[in-house]
Amino acid sequence: MIPSSPSPTCPFHADAPSPVRAPHPPGAWPPGPRSGLTGWGLLKRMSRDLPGTLAAWKREFGDVVHLRIWPEHQVVVTDPALVRELLVGHHDALIRWERGMRVFTGLQGRSVFTAEGESWRVRRHALQPAFQPGAVQAFVPAMAAAAAAAQALAGWPAGGASVAVESAFTAVTMEVILRMVFSGTAGDDARLAADAVPTLLRAANAELYWPASWPDRMPWKRTKRRSLAMLRGMVDRHVGARLRLAAEDWPDDLLTRLLRLHRDDAASWPLRTVGDECMTIILAGHETAAATLAWWAWCMAANPAAQADAREEVRRVLGGRPPAADDLPALRLVTQTLKETMRLYPAAPVLNSRRITRPITLGPWHLPARTMVLVPVQAIQHDPRWFPEPLAFRPERFAPGAPAVPRGAYLPFGAGPRICLGQHLAMAEMTVIAAMVLQRVVLSVPAGMAPPRPVMALSLRPDRPLHLALSPVPTGD
Repeated sequence: MIPSSPSPTCPFHADAPSPVRAPHPPGAWPPGPRSGLTGWGLLKRMSRDLPGTLAAWKREFGDVVHLRIWPEHQVVVTDPALVRELLVGHHDALIRWERGMRVFTGLQGRSVFTAEGESWRVRRHALQPAFQPGAVQAFVPAMAAAAAAAQALAGWPAGGASVAVESAFTAVTMEVILRMVFSGTAGDDARLAADAVPTLLRAANAELYWPASWPDRMPWKRTKRRSLAMLRGMVDRHVGARLRLAAEDWPDDLLTRLLRLHRDDAASWPLRTVGDECMTIILAGHETAAATLAWWAWCMAANPAAQADAREEVRRVLGGRPPAADDLPALRLVTQTLKETMRLYPAAPVLNSRRITRPITLGPWHLPARTMVLVPVQAIQHDPRWFPEPLAFRPERFAPGAPAVPRGAYLPFGAGPRICLGQHLAMAEMTVIAAMVLQRVVLSVPAGMAPPRPVMALSLRPDRPLHLALSPVPTGD
């Protein structure tokens, strides 16, 4: 039996922007580009620029696009109401794309990110308390201390010199994430891990466009193999060191919270699983924050008035001291600049592909089991129907009293039960680091520099190393 489409008056569709549409007969597919014999040409085009390609098909064919890429049928959904209907209303009919999860399992093991079904529900429920807003507040001092100590930030010159800010944020966010996971100073671990993570993510992104992967033991995968061994060895070393301490001496960090799950239920949380969750936190948590902060720095440099307003707020709220947990709600302008950055440059511009496990009705379309579904976040967030002047940097979109955004039109952390587990941790971390940057330097665009072009390699990054000019904060600011 094919379930009926949700009522437009249900809570998930109370502000749905789309009108009721007549249903299409079962077996009909949405419009889409010509696929040829196999459709593999479409896949080749997607591999070159996935966000741009999906956005172009959206403009040509509409909010629901069908791709026939043998042996799969794929549907691209960019209507906010249908996205909510899919990720919330039909969440129990979705699994992550199997090939993608095999690739990620090879990097981070069998974590909550790659788990499905009951295994995922049990792990998500157990991990949720450690990532709730109240629990995240306890990490703010460690975030501030790590950012202050990170050489990539502390050593920034402020004399108008051009600085590689993207690599600096990569180093700073790695220092922060390692302190949140393992406590203490990260030292060489942060530098080595910051080099290893981009290598692994580039390798994973390349493998997603092939039906199978060569084993990591192949000679040409030596760099990936060494990077993975470095990260896994670092995690195992910290886990072993923590277990040699008496439990009452364990610091209050994410590793301790995971080891308590192991202590209470070793069968469900073996040490290998603890290590896999640490790998996931480091890989996913670090990359999201680093990519977003790099784009935030560009947005601040390119919009000096917004930067000056946010800096004045930081001066008024903090008065030169590091941010504390109680300060974060008062940093409203800083938060708005980060949210607008994530609208323009979402770290995950396309959500992980889903497979439908049973027939569903999505709006007017009947989708059979095994259909693949893609949600291009960036294309939705750049739609002028939901965000007027969509390419303009306007943090006031997220100010109190601003016009409401349709549900499903802003998805930097996803939606539904599988919304990013670390969203509150990431927002707190980015707010702390952004505020401390504004305390230290003024960001500006070097003369003659063209705007960077976004490219996707799992996360959205500038197409070339991002260099910005830094100058001292004016006296009195």
